[in-house]
Amino acid sequence: MKNYLRLFVAGVVSVLLTSGCTVSEVIHAETSHLDVASLQISEGLLLDVGILNFDAGVPENNDVEKTRVYPEVRMAEARYLPYHIKTTLQGTAFWGAVRIIPSRQVSTDVLVTGVIEESDGEFVVLRLSAEDATGRHWFEKSYTMQTGISSYADYRDRSQDPYQKVFNDFANDLHAYAITIDPRDIVRIRQVSELKFFADMVPSAYGEHLATNSDGLVSAQRLPAENDPMVDRLRQIRERDRLVVDTLNEHYANFYYGIALPYEGWRKRTREQSVAFRQSRQAAVRRALIGAAVLVGSASVNTEGSSYYDASRIAQTVAINKGWNTIVNAFYQYRSANLHREEIKELSESFVAEAAPMVVQVQGETLRLTGTAEAQYESWRKLLREIYETESGFTELIQVGNPARLPQPQLPSG
Repeated sequence: MKNYLRLFVAGVVSVLLTSGCTVSEVIHAETSHLDVASLQISEGLLLDVGILNFDAGVPENNDVEKTRVYPEVRMAEARYLPYHIKTTLQGTAFWGAVRIIPSRQVSTDVLVTGVIEESDGEFVVLRLSAEDATGRHWFEKSYTMQTGISSYADYRDRSQDPYQKVFNDFANDLHAYAITIDPRDIVRIRQVSELKFFADMVPSAYGEHLATNSDGLVSAQRLPAENDPMVDRLRQIRERDRLVVDTLNEHYANFYYGIALPYEGWRKRTREQSVAFRQSRQAAVRRALIGAAVLVGSASVNTEGSSYYDASRIAQTVAINKGWNTIVNAFYQYRSANLHREEIKELSESFVAEAAPMVVQVQGETLRLTGTAEAQYESWRKLLREIYETESGFTELIQVGNPARLPQPQLPSG
């Protein structure tokens, strides 16, 4: 009986130890310096960057109770985090226009994509990749960090996001790769980007200007004449396309600033809950170990033949009961720690975004593009091809109405 008891308790202790987490609490998160241009770069060497909305990284058959991955929050992060990378890249002055793009249909020099592998306010892991218009893959890398208590403190520098190290590291890596590219190749990237737009609008005229090799790399076989009136017209159309994308970026900005405070509150709360859960689990392990030690020690007492048999038996029973109660209380503490997660669900409901309708005036007719930013751009591209196919002048026919910008919420002062 004693051996069975020892084996059972040893099993319980083993489970508790293996389920324990040794991640330590962090006061100040690790930081990294953002590289910023010290001299003005020639405009002809500046590449435009397009950032796609991220893959939210929600697992298939997601069990929220086990994964703590809340789809509503992840979908919000899939729009919020790219916009913050946009602002970070813009602040370096190493790039041309940096835009959030609603689809791969948008012609851009450099394309950035990402997957949210982890984000719970305490830990973040983003898998980010970059490629250029020629199809050349620059790099793919996972960026990770652990936030600290001061990351959400009232006294912190609020211009720095709690995940800022990840954004800075990626921006530095993107620039580090760009400076390895020969300036002549930068010109070629810009040419291919433009020709891709031309070929998309008029495949019959420009489809053969580009060639794709066996490695999937795209190159310009020939360039159109600069005095070609069709080129001038297509460049005007491309400027309108960029204007629409810039307008949609106002929608993303509205969303970004609109959820900034509740999202920060969610990250701060979930971080606190993660730490509390981990500390509760560690405390439960300690209590279980104490209980197991008392239980095994008490069960091993040999009371036969003792003149103090009755007193020892009572003491043994009390010790065993206390040991069992300690182990049971430890498991109740685990269950109580799980309740910390429940509040997170309530914070997810505010992360639903729908872009305001965009107004486009064509030939005196006002058209409204509705739906999400992505749906509006898809409608716009269809409209754009229809416009090009008409013989009427294009330059003065389209006006894009910007959405009203929501005021940026005021963060509470320290």
